[in-house]
Order: sequence, then C-alpha cells, then structure tokens
Amino acid sequence: MAEITITDGALAVPENPTVPFIEGDGVGPEVTASMRAVVDTAVDNAYGGSRRIEWTEVLAGGKACDRTGSWLPDETLEAFRRYLVGIKGPLMTPVGGGMRSLNVALRQTLDLYVCLRPVRWFTGVASPLKQPQKVDMVIFRENTEDIYAGIEWMAGTPEAEKFYRFLSGEMGVKKVRFPESSSFGVKPVSEEGTRRLVRSALQYAVENKLPSLTLVHKGNIMKFTEGGFRNWGYETAETEFPGQCYTMRTYEKTATESGREAAEAALSAARAAGKVIVNDVIADAFLQNTLLTPEKYSVIATLNLNGDYISDQLAAMVGGIGIAPGANINYTTGHAVFEATHGTAPDIAGTDAANPCSLILSAVMMLQYMGWTEAADAITRAICSSFAEGKATGDLARFMDNGHALSTSAFTAQLVNSISK
Repeated sequence: MAEITITDGALAVPENPTVPFIEGDGVGPEVTASMRAVVDTAVDNAYGGSRRIEWTEVLAGGKACDRTGSWLPDETLEAFRRYLVGIKGPLMTPVGGGMRSLNVALRQTLDLYVCLRPVRWFTGVASPLKQPQKVDMVIFRENTEDIYAGIEWMAGTPEAEKFYRFLSGEMGVKKVRFPESSSFGVKPVSEEGTRRLVRSALQYAVENKLPSLTLVHKGNIMKFTEGGFRNWGYETAETEFPGQCYTMRTYEKTATESGREAAEAALSAARAAGKVIVNDVIADAFLQNTLLTPEKYSVIATLNLNGDYISDQLAAMVGGIGIAPGANINYTTGHAVFEATHGTAPDIAGTDAANPCSLILSAVMMLQYMGWTEAADAITRAICSSFAEGKATGDLARFMDNGHALSTSAFTAQLVNSISK
C-alpha cells in the first residue's frame, strides 16, 4: 500500500495512493459507491491508467458498532493517521449516550483545525436568489475550539453546581440569572488556534489570487473570545503577510492619522497591486449581507459555531446542502478527511434516490488537495454539464426548469459517460 507523505508542508502523492474511506450510514453506501465510480473513471481517463486510487474501507458509525462494538474503532483513526488523506460518507450519531458526534471526534482526534467549505452556484440548479451566480465563497471554519470543544455540564449535576460555586465565589460572577437550573458551557478561543486558521485562509487567498478575506465574528458582545479572534486575525495578516495583504484596521489607522482621502488612496493602491483586502464583519450583519451583496465576499474565516450557521445558509442559497462539499484539514501535518456534509437520510436509504453530489464534490476537493487537478476538473465539468441539461437526482430536478429526475445509479452513469467521452 502506497502512502501519501508530507515534507516541509508539501504533499508527496504516489501514482497509486492508498485512500481510506468510511462508507457511512443510511444513504452512505449508495453515495460512496457513486463517488468511487466517478472518481475512478476521472482518474483513469485523465492519466491514461498511469494513476489510480487504492481504496481501503475502514469502519465508523452504525456499521462499525455492529461489527466491532465500537462507533469509532482505533484501527480507523490509525488508518487516517497513516495515509493522511481519506474520505467519509454521512455518519449517524449515537443516541442516548456515547460520543456527541463522530464527525467532531474525528476532527478533534486528528486535529483537523480547518473545516473548508467552498460554495458556488451551478447553472441550472434552482435557487431562492435572483442572482445566485454572485455567490462564490470559500469558508475557513475553525474546527477544534469554540463551544464545539464540548466543555459543558448539565443543570442539576454536581459538576454544574461546582462550576457555579467557582464562578460565584472565586470569580465574582453575579450575572447568572437562574443558577440552580442553569447548564454551563465553556467557549475556548486561543491565539494559536486563531492564527493557524487565518494563516491557512490567507495563504489560500494569496495562492488563488482572490480579492478579500473577511473575519466574521461576534466580537461586539463576546469581546475576549470572538473579539480576540478578530484582533489575532488582523495581527496575523499584518505580521505574516505584510506584502500580500492590506487590512481595514490599517485603513482606519491611516484615516485617523492622515485623513480619509489618504486612507482611500492607500486602499486603492493595495487593490491595484493585487493585495488581499482583509476586513471584518459582525456575524449577524454578515448573514444579511450575503443575501444582499454576496459578490462582496470571497474567502471567509470564522469560528466554529458561526461557521456552522454560515456554511448551511450559503449552501441553501445555491441549491442546498445536497451539493455542498466539505473537508477537514490540518495543513501542518497534511491530514485531511473529506466528507459529505449532509445527514444519513434513513428514510430514503436503499431506494436509489440519494443525491451523491456532496460526496462527489468533496472528492473533487480531495483530488485538488492531492494535486490531481485534471481529474478534479473533469468531474466538475461533467456535473456542470448534467445540471445545465436539467439532469439530476429528484431532490434537485423537481425544482429545475425542464428537470429530468434520475436515480442515484442513473445519475452516476450520466457522470461516468460524460467524463469518458
């Protein structure tokens, strides 16, 4: 089995890399089979058979629990550690105890600190927006901190009572309105966690010659956590990318010291030089702005909870989460797990009706990450062509002009045939 390796931040990908995959629960087996068929065709067609992916299945979720008694076996984590790059279908989360989320467990165990969610519109896909083509953003969501760290205690437990005694007695906190019936959670946001996320987002913006990076936060209320994220984000841009970025914090400083006209001239010069303009927006204003003026935004860096909301709203704006890809990446170690962003949809499991596009587009991201861009582009072209002709699975086709609803297998065959031409 050939392993992908990383040296000084650069991936070394063999001609036949081993890629572990988790089939997933519910519709997982169907969308995973579709993804593999499409990827294998694209790789074979793009490289004339000289490259191929050696798929190896690893277990997680309900299938893992049934076979091993564990929702997330150690062998699965070890496979992702060893081979660096993997992909997964949707996973069910244990009900009534156990892990809060298998997805979160994977992200935290492998320290996959970036949740990468590109959002774009495909011609032919129905959208609630009048001009969905203006939506073209890439979200860098911090993946390991914020309230998703899972540090919380249930109301009425000894731990919650102890925590409140500490807040009240040691820290002098008097603002808990109903302490006896309150649950408590802790929201860690670190300088290191912020800097590595923003650094990754800025590097992406610079390498792809994108015009802006927006720090989305709620720092007007949470001044030391989300406000810290904003400030550390600006500091990262100013100290680590001084020749490649221009921050709106610098703009305001220039306006104060030299006047608004001088600040505007500096901003115009930065844009003309192709520098990434780094700005920030309060989270609730950002959600409104994405509906009104989505063309103003390009790369987004935000915290975990904000990113969860933002990713799903933007996906809905371009056709839904069924065509929303996602990746969880540690750019330092090279570890990356690409995933379907939707749920297991047990109500349609086994009916050949599931939309495989989220996982297929996540596989496109995986191929791009591996440097196999020719295969990735071939898949994207096939999807664009199919949607433009109104050919899609039923969840999308029913809203399309002249839509032709296809089963999962028929849609997969449509893409395979398109790529093979």
